[in-house]
Amino acid sequence: MKLSKYLLPILLLIGLAFVLIACSDSSSEDETADQNGSGSGDEEEVTIVYARGVDTTPATEALIKAFEDKHPNINVKEQEMPADTGQSHDQYVTAFSSQSTEIDVFNADVIWPAEFAQANYALELDRFIEKDGINMEDYFPGTVQAGKFDGKQWAMPQYTDAGILYYRTDIVDEPPKTWDDLIEQANNLKGEEGTEFGYLMQAAQYEGLITNAIEFIASYGGEVVNENNEVVVDSPETVKALEKMKEVVGSDFVPQNILNFQEIETENAWIEGKSVFARNWPYLMSSSNDEERSAISGNVEMTTMPEGDAGSASALGGWMTMINRYSEHPEAAWEFVKFISGPEGQKISAVEGGRAPTIEALYDDPEIQQLNSLFGNPDFREVLQTAVPRPVTPIYPEISDIMQIEISKVLTGDQNPQQAATNMQTKMEAAMNE
Repeated sequence: MKLSKYLLPILLLIGLAFVLIACSDSSSEDETADQNGSGSGDEEEVTIVYARGVDTTPATEALIKAFEDKHPNINVKEQEMPADTGQSHDQYVTAFSSQSTEIDVFNADVIWPAEFAQANYALELDRFIEKDGINMEDYFPGTVQAGKFDGKQWAMPQYTDAGILYYRTDIVDEPPKTWDDLIEQANNLKGEEGTEFGYLMQAAQYEGLITNAIEFIASYGGEVVNENNEVVVDSPETVKALEKMKEVVGSDFVPQNILNFQEIETENAWIEGKSVFARNWPYLMSSSNDEERSAISGNVEMTTMPEGDAGSASALGGWMTMINRYSEHPEAAWEFVKFISGPEGQKISAVEGGRAPTIEALYDDPEIQQLNSLFGNPDFREVLQTAVPRPVTPIYPEISDIMQIEISKVLTGDQNPQQAATNMQTKMEAAMNE
């Protein structure tokens, strides 16, 4: 009887002690997790795989190190993909179509998000964006639009590219504002300072033709595929834009073999001092001022692409970041995507890799402005503000092929712009309905 009298209080005291110890351990674990910055909810250590194309700069290594310093519970393993974007695309399709979990985060060309979204390869990001209060208005509009499909955001902008008009400062007093101004100046100034041509562009039948065509079409207020994934290319705006494009390509101030020109032909002729104006991507500024290669170093400046009836438009290039729908670590993957597409990550990409940020405020950063003459140029910021993506559609490769064929026929004189617009509308609608 005496034993049972004291046994119950003793057992209660022992039980209370265990509860206190357990609470103390739990509190310590929570505190340690907070100190480690485990905002993703993954307290245990995980490894995610980040796939991207060949990077000859220190940028990727610096990004991963900075991220891992902030998130010691998340390890990032880099997987290098082929330098050829077409090969990378095909390898991603093979992996994701088999629901492979090998890759968690991957870089995507700006023309891929809609295709990967509809194919169920990508994870939609809206819930993450909303949870962490990411303001998508901080990014240039075109870069956000390129990653949006069916009303959802599937990709975060990482770095960008856009079409630019270059001109010779030793020849041109005031750069052209409109396409008609360009035509007039290119005609009048051709031959100055040893030039042979007034204007260079990319008019061969390949993807570069589409970027040039998009700039004409958008500058006159036309569209190819609208935000509802409807084909709207057969319009008076598109017809007028193709008429202007044909006028430029058929002029006496472009090379006779302009229909064979891609970026490399444009670059070579330009740095040899053969033209007054040239349309190309931001990288051309660097080669223009390379004293070992360029005959025009110190005599080159850039401006926005010429305006049509609806203003200036530059074709959007660049890369996005996406998450594999079948990733086993979606929360950790998002933490990495959020970092590399955010201000700190994009600054690292700019400083270490020379890549143009997609966050407008970074162009006010003095360190970034000093990296590249373009980054401190207000005209370059305006180019990025007006950059328009190529048609955002899950069947972009088919749309591009149709455009290449029909627009090339306009430039060779085999059909008129209205016929091209009608044919594109019919063929694109058929492709959409397959």
